[in-house]
Amino acid sequence: MDSLGGIAMFVQVADSGSFSATGRLLGLSSSAVGKSVARMEARLGARLFQRSTRHLALTDEGEKFLRRCKRILAEVAAAERELGEAGGAPSGRLRISLPRYSGLFEPAIAAFMQAYPAIELDLDFSDAMVNIVSDGFDAVVRTGELLDSGLMRRKLCTFRRLLVASPAYVTLHGRPADGAALLRHQRLHYRFPATGRLEQWPLMDEAAQPVPGMVCNSVEMRVFLAVQGQGIAYLPAFAVQHELAAGQLVTLLDEHTQARTAFWLLWPASRYLPPRLRVFIDFLVRQLQDHTF
Repeated sequence: MDSLGGIAMFVQVADSGSFSATGRLLGLSSSAVGKSVARMEARLGARLFQRSTRHLALTDEGEKFLRRCKRILAEVAAAERELGEAGGAPSGRLRISLPRYSGLFEPAIAAFMQAYPAIELDLDFSDAMVNIVSDGFDAVVRTGELLDSGLMRRKLCTFRRLLVASPAYVTLHGRPADGAALLRHQRLHYRFPATGRLEQWPLMDEAAQPVPGMVCNSVEMRVFLAVQGQGIAYLPAFAVQHELAAGQLVTLLDEHTQARTAFWLLWPASRYLPPRLRVFIDFLVRQLQDHTF
């Protein structure tokens, strides 16, 4: 525990850039703080700060040690929260980032709020790329390649994307039989906010695509325009299941839209998972893992 106290003091000095400021915060003299850091440097056999009469700066070794120390303190804080919450119902705030796809997560979130009323949800719906730790999220839901090995993950569900159009559009313009025919149709495209690139459609070479008639970053708008007969859209199956069932939309080129994409729930790796996050993960997986769209 003495070492842990020294680590906490070192982090405070690094963040404030001053022995005296740290001393005032902790109720110690600047000399006592300086001696604590000096003892730590002696124990480690490395200089952590470059000192001058007016300036205090971390050395390269100090920068590396600071990153480790912050992770250690975060783990200790998480362990204390876990033990403190163990005796009662999970509570506290969760900040979660979810994609802007419509109609999939809303029922699960509503059911979770009913099951765990003491947990406060702060939900951010966005298709932008986020950094879970630096952006302050407890967990995120995303699709696609998962490159960050520092994150834990669980698969939620899988879905197809479908080429759809209204019956009126098909009557007026016909059904495309292949990719060349698809190029001649009015298309309602999606642009990824993070990259600015258009979503790749099946049967079509991205580089060869002429400029489409309409581009947006909204599932809802493309569903609406497709139902209104304004063109063909490439949409997640769960976003158009009601319109398909009602006969407002029909699918096209089904044999070329069989590929599936997974939704993943991701969170920072830690041995001490707060109970509120653990129950959220388990609940969302139970709600969605048996679903295919």
